[in-house]
Amino acid sequence: MTKDKMVLYCGDTALPEAASYLAGVMTHFSITFDYLASNQEFTNEFLFNDYRGIILSDYPAINFTPSQLVNLTEKVKQGMGFLMIGGWASFTGANREYTETVLRDLLPVIMQEQDDRVNSWQPCVIEKRKKHPIVDGLPFDGFSPSVGGFNRFQAKAGAETILTVRQIQISRKQGNFIFSPSSTSDPLLVIGNFGSGRVCAFASDVAPHWVGGLVDWGDSRISVRAEGANEIEVGNWYAAFFKNLIRWVIKE
Repeated sequence: MTKDKMVLYCGDTALPEAASYLAGVMTHFSITFDYLASNQEFTNEFLFNDYRGIILSDYPAINFTPSQLVNLTEKVKQGMGFLMIGGWASFTGANREYTETVLRDLLPVIMQEQDDRVNSWQPCVIEKRKKHPIVDGLPFDGFSPSVGGFNRFQAKAGAETILTVRQIQISRKQGNFIFSPSSTSDPLLVIGNFGSGRVCAFASDVAPHWVGGLVDWGDSRISVRAEGANEIEVGNWYAAFFKNLIRWVIKE
């Protein structure tokens, strides 16, 4: 750990596993970071580093003490960016991870009281709802990617919903495919402010399995690799999206 890193990235199991995806993208775009695996406890020394942002992705709430979460919330209020990425140990998740913590005040979304996981065996198509630097220049309107699952939540009043996700039922009758989109959609990317800090909630995952087809989204492919992680091949638009997302959160 060094004090000149831009981001503290926590979760996604371990660097040689699911964390290889986001770690690889950040390395590719020169976004420096310290990393904590999902089974590593958060320590107070991280609170003294001048990170420009913190990312929690499938990082269990039990790794924090209540006082650490209070101090983390205060650092965001003072200007540090905060991004939570979806997963079984994000938002409400399988075990009410963050619903009863102070992060419910910080996040730009209202978490469900009970299990919020949506595991879909059919496509969940992403729809762009408004222009924003995070998505500008990316062809969401022309080439809609899909994800395989997400955490269900609601956007808070005053927050901006940039992307939504809509489940689609695909059936086949007399040799023809029938596509039946759900009449409602769920927030996928919600952003806001908490004090002087930018806050963001992304409901799906950055890595398999929930990431679905999003990980291959692009008109070309790039190979990315962080030190200590596996080399991963991803779509160029996928990589650009998460690069834009992190840079916006940290005010880059």
